[in-house]
Amino acid sequence: MKVSLRVLALIAVAALALSNAGCDKLRARDQLNKGVASYKNARYEVAIEHFKNAVALDPSLQNAKLYLAAAYVAQYIPGVDSPENLQNANGAIAQYKDVLAQDPKNVNSMKGIAGLSLQMKKFDDAKNYYGQAINLDPNDPEAYYSIGVIDWTMAFQSRMEERAKIGLRADEPLKDKKVCAKLRESGGPAIEDGISNLTKALSLRQDYDDAMAYMNLMYREKADRECDQPDQRAADLKTADEWVDKAMAAKKAKAQKSAGPNGITLDQSK
Repeated sequence: MKVSLRVLALIAVAALALSNAGCDKLRARDQLNKGVASYKNARYEVAIEHFKNAVALDPSLQNAKLYLAAAYVAQYIPGVDSPENLQNANGAIAQYKDVLAQDPKNVNSMKGIAGLSLQMKKFDDAKNYYGQAINLDPNDPEAYYSIGVIDWTMAFQSRMEERAKIGLRADEPLKDKKVCAKLRESGGPAIEDGISNLTKALSLRQDYDDAMAYMNLMYREKADRECDQPDQRAADLKTADEWVDKAMAAKKAKAQKSAGPNGITLDQSK
């Protein structure tokens, strides 16, 4: 009889635990729905609290974590290094990482971390996560484009730092052949990688005018390192000019395509 009572007690405790877990999941869904409503009304701080509650009640609720990350991102201002702003960025990244811990193939979380890392100028982290995203979604042109942007930014910064060391003004051409050779060695791989990724982006989206614009910048960056190679410099500048023309033509074609019957430009995604 004592054994039977003990078994019944254990069953009752288990049933109560299951009941509480079920209630927590329902409450989590309710908090998620309230958070979504606040998010849609741009009440991001209120939304964050609802999403936090949802995650606390049901840690397996992936959508709550993704919405929480999105609410943090909505409050993040790129280029502002205040503690509160960085807290928003890091809060979003933490949620994306939690999602990846549950679902390692969640490509949107990878892209979320990559995009924030790029905005925070954490270029190595950004390239790493964009690379992982490409492994899962190799047909996304924006991931290749973003790596191209990072490569150009890193190459540009290294060249400007070297110019500053030798006291060149912004409008003064680089003529020191030793410096040019040094810059080719240090920044050349980033330029080649950038051109390769932008080329891939354009193969996936032929009218990608932003990628064309960065191809122009890449070839100009390459040319700026060729002060001791005048023929190659001239060829790269010519290629850069051609990409400018292609980018302008692509933008014009998009504008014409999206123009309504009365000449009003309709909203059109890239």
